[in-house]
Amino acid sequence: MIKDIVKIIDQTNIEHSATEEDIKKTCQEAIKYNFRGVCVNTQWVSVASRELKGSGIKTIVLIDPPMGQSSHPKRVELCKNARKNGADELDIVMNVIDMKYERYEEILDDLGELCKILPTKVIIGSGYLTDKEIEKASELVKKAGAFCVKTATEKDPLEHMELKEKARHLIIMRKGAPGLKIKASGKIQTLRDSKIMVKAGADIIGTSFGVKIVKAVNR
Repeated sequence: MIKDIVKIIDQTNIEHSATEEDIKKTCQEAIKYNFRGVCVNTQWVSVASRELKGSGIKTIVLIDPPMGQSSHPKRVELCKNARKNGADELDIVMNVIDMKYERYEEILDDLGELCKILPTKVIIGSGYLTDKEIEKASELVKKAGAFCVKTATEKDPLEHMELKEKARHLIIMRKGAPGLKIKASGKIQTLRDSKIMVKAGADIIGTSFGVKIVKAVNR
């Protein structure tokens, strides 16, 4: 299982200070270690796509962080531009405020259209949600047509929670969206962290610490 962890890592570089050289380095690391994919912000999709071309490693773009509050037309535009620039997958943030206010039809209308543009993981912002909301949000993600439900992205309170709590969120997500893949994120920094997430049900690990993790695997 340990060696398989490397193959499910989405190596992530969503630093706002990242340069083109930083993104290229992240891509080269992904190729070297055969990670699952590279996740970047929208402005770096074309760079990542060129760097990863022919490698079999997916170019993944983060859409509308941290809480998914852009207008629906803007979100559609971001996703279509990502596809045009070479993205293979979308990591889209659900509108967390809509979720808190139980605007479920609005969420489904929004995500239903976005999920048709490219294979989609939906980030539910689980650190902002109650257990009941995590389960409901996961159910909505499945109904919308995504292939994966993901815990969190930058600035989510989940980053500061204990590993046990992060793992518990995955179990609730599986209950709400049986059959969907689950992506764990939120400051997963070590091989131990990754193993705990996989044991809790993670199919994909989103982390900027992929190199550190793989070096621990190979130690």
